Amino acid sequence: MKRFAIVDLETTGNAASKGDRIIEIGVVVMEENGTIVEEFSSLVYPEKEIPPFIRSLTGIENDDVLDAPLFSEIVGDVYPLFQHAYIVAHNIEFDLGFLNDELVRCGYQPLHNPIIDTVEFARILMPTSPTFKLGQLAERLEMGHDRPHRALSDAQVTADLLLYLLKELQRLPERTIQHLLKIEGKLKSDFREFFLKYLEEKRYGSNNESDVMLKHGIAVRKQVPDRAPKTIQLPPFNTWKTQVFEGENGLGSLLPDYEIRKGQQDMTASVKQALEENNHAILEAGAGTGKSVAYLLSAAFQAMESGKRVVISTHTTSLQKQLLEEEIPKVERMFPRPIKAVLYKGKSHYISLIHFHYELERSYQDNYDIALTKAMILVWLTITRTGDVDEIQLPSNGRQFWHKVSSEQSSKTVRLGITDDSFFQWAQEKAAQADLVITNHALLCMDIMKEESALPDYEHVIIDEAHHLEAVASRYFGVRMNYRELQRHLTQFGEIFHKSLYKEWSLQEDFYMNLMRGQQSIDEAKEELSHLSRYIYQSVKKQKRFGKGKSDVGRTQLLLKPGEMPAFIDTAKEMSHRFLAMIKKLIVHMGRMEEQLRMQLAVREDYSIPILLSRLNNQMDVCQQIRSQLIHYFDFTREEEVKWVEIEGEGAVNAIYLFSEPYDVAHLLEQRLFSRKRSAILTSATLSTDGSFEYIRKSLGLKDFANTIEAVIPSPYQFKEQVQLMVPNDFPNIKNDPDSFVEALSEAIYSVAEVTKGRMLVLFTSYEMLRQTYTLLKEFIDPEEFMVFAQGVSSGSRDRLKKNFQAFDQAILLGTSSFWEGVDIPGEDLSCLMMVRLPFQPPDQPIQSMRNERLQKEGKNSFMEKSLPHAIIRFKQGFGRLIRSSSDRGVVFICDQRLIEARYGKYFLNSLPEVPVSYESTRQLINKIEKWL
Repeated sequence: MKRFAIVDLETTGNAASKGDRIIEIGVVVMEENGTIVEEFSSLVYPEKEIPPFIRSLTGIENDDVLDAPLFSEIVGDVYPLFQHAYIVAHNIEFDLGFLNDELVRCGYQPLHNPIIDTVEFARILMPTSPTFKLGQLAERLEMGHDRPHRALSDAQVTADLLLYLLKELQRLPERTIQHLLKIEGKLKSDFREFFLKYLEEKRYGSNNESDVMLKHGIAVRKQVPDRAPKTIQLPPFNTWKTQVFEGENGLGSLLPDYEIRKGQQDMTASVKQALEENNHAILEAGAGTGKSVAYLLSAAFQAMESGKRVVISTHTTSLQKQLLEEEIPKVERMFPRPIKAVLYKGKSHYISLIHFHYELERSYQDNYDIALTKAMILVWLTITRTGDVDEIQLPSNGRQFWHKVSSEQSSKTVRLGITDDSFFQWAQEKAAQADLVITNHALLCMDIMKEESALPDYEHVIIDEAHHLEAVASRYFGVRMNYRELQRHLTQFGEIFHKSLYKEWSLQEDFYMNLMRGQQSIDEAKEELSHLSRYIYQSVKKQKRFGKGKSDVGRTQLLLKPGEMPAFIDTAKEMSHRFLAMIKKLIVHMGRMEEQLRMQLAVREDYSIPILLSRLNNQMDVCQQIRSQLIHYFDFTREEEVKWVEIEGEGAVNAIYLFSEPYDVAHLLEQRLFSRKRSAILTSATLSTDGSFEYIRKSLGLKDFANTIEAVIPSPYQFKEQVQLMVPNDFPNIKNDPDSFVEALSEAIYSVAEVTKGRMLVLFTSYEMLRQTYTLLKEFIDPEEFMVFAQGVSSGSRDRLKKNFQAFDQAILLGTSSFWEGVDIPGEDLSCLMMVRLPFQPPDQPIQSMRNERLQKEGKNSFMEKSLPHAIIRFKQGFGRLIRSSSDRGVVFICDQRLIEARYGKYFLNSLPEVPVSYESTRQLINKIEKWL
């Protein structure tokens, strides 16, 4: 029977090489059947101070280790524990590194036993876990972890985790374990003996694998065939609606704290009316209305009654998840049959089994990350219903591998006699049979923009978070390219020219000439791209005259206008043609290779040939897209577009981004969405400005649809009691003295934070000012008192920053544009929302400055027509960050006197619910906050 020595160490830091030492050791010796043979635990005197961070993490103080033994005094007890055992640890390189370091220091031989790393093991056997930290895995598996970051407790939990993972391994299908065996040699852990043992048990024991099927030689979870939903007889809508909201078997019977909300009922009725009468609708529903339940009820009723699907589009994946996992299960209990709802994404999200199988057969050339990725995917395929990459936590280079095996690659295999009947096809079939198809704005815009449809046919669509539609549509109707992405494509193209892929077949000499020339073209294309990017980067950096602004993440922007800077535009265009000539050459070489492979396919049956052909086809398509986009970008005869370049100010000398967007997507949306669909319902908490929908109608192309249903449904929250809005009247003038303004702002942030105990979100409109404020705050705020996080300065994504902010009792979070919306920080985690300036788009931002210019030419007031209503919607979004439930209370502190003093300030205030407004000195306001909170 196998024996395991499970070890955990607490240390003074991360690096033994820098002199960090062990402060505590815990070892559990366990048999394979789970019997604990021995446990050992001891504090260790590290011969140095324990840093404050480690003291707070572990609870081990310097005094605790003063009388502890040196490692050399316990080494005689520790060393024998590892004899004839697998060494197991959660992140084995860390623990074994420190352990061997100490052993060598004490004159012992380092340990070279077989090892198991439970981080790696958990990644493989629990590929959908959102995290692989020991404490969170223990919590997820309900293992009871009473003293995290103490050595023996951590070792005990690691032992429990190991047993759980071995059981999970035992459950895997025979075919999955066979594939894992081929990859095992590239992994850190020594799994081979276990794989062979469980494989033998599968072969000669009772083998129950009824829940999996074999597809293209891979074990996959069995798919339940979808039957078309039946149209059913439903009661009249109004009778049913009354039952749902007020009847004893209605929503009240499912939700413990259910309250009847008139707004929710009104919204349900408006959505149903629009769907039934084939009208468009604009419905603003304030926070707490319960809008998603309202539109789901009507959409599901309509779909079941008519037998026609309804598409629901959202901007964020978190809302999609909420709809599928929380809202639809509630709503479907109001119907006589389950609601068929599917989440539908673009091809690149789904795995292609035929391409994955091809890669599995070539595992001998993998590096560690690719081997780990393959192992994770193999296990995930036995549990996933969707094959959607968003379910699985791939390692850093795993995404690169995913591009090779996503369904994007197999668009052409059908023509070559191989059907990739896997997840994307199954998603299409499910969507075709669904009542509700949930998707995102990006796919919706791609569907209305392209000739071939990206979504199953539909006549009715509900667009939630609709205030984003204009921005997403602008992106999809324009061009977005950047140096890194283009380099990634070129590197990927290079893989198809590897000689080793074709060694099984006897191909003509000519074929190998094309391979060699294709690779040369890639190298030349990379070089030309580098020259082009450097030239653009240097030119933008030098440009001092006009059209230069900063993006919300701090990139320098340069607006490109026809007629201005002709020398720069001509040179860049010329250099882009040189790059595109190489791409053209690449297409020619790929085309010739394709011809020869097709001839090969005619004389021999080999499934690898269609796979390589489909990849060649796919790459030729990408090359054509790059060509058409770059040609389009440098064509300045188009009047209806805004074009600009962005560079990373501090980044690599070729980190450039090229953008173009239409001035106005209204007519495109009018033609391709609102004129073609029977009913499009736009909803969000922020669509009106000053009580009117005129702005949203104009900017989205709805102004000529007279029968559009409109409604503003107010929030049920008691804002008068829950919110105080405060504006200081003594801030320096930002135009005359920007430095003093930043100083006053930093002092106000600190003073308010003292009163609110942190829990503050500060929203900026300028990235530059965010950086200055952050630098200033760090000078006088003690990290022991407040943790300060800043977007773009502190590392991590928006979600990571939000989690860090919520993890600390006293924290301040500084954010720019993306924090103005879609960030939920409910309850006591957020007590104060500070807006530094009213959220007007900076006038030097490319799209803004060109729109202003165009509107002025047309004799219109660009401020009243575009800038003001756009800013009001952003302002309402920012305001909405604070109150997320009926029990939240907080202060909105706005450091912009224009809200009170400018003529247009009243439009902002009129767009908010009625709240008490104070306009006094900063000191008076802080006293008021203290009393009120």
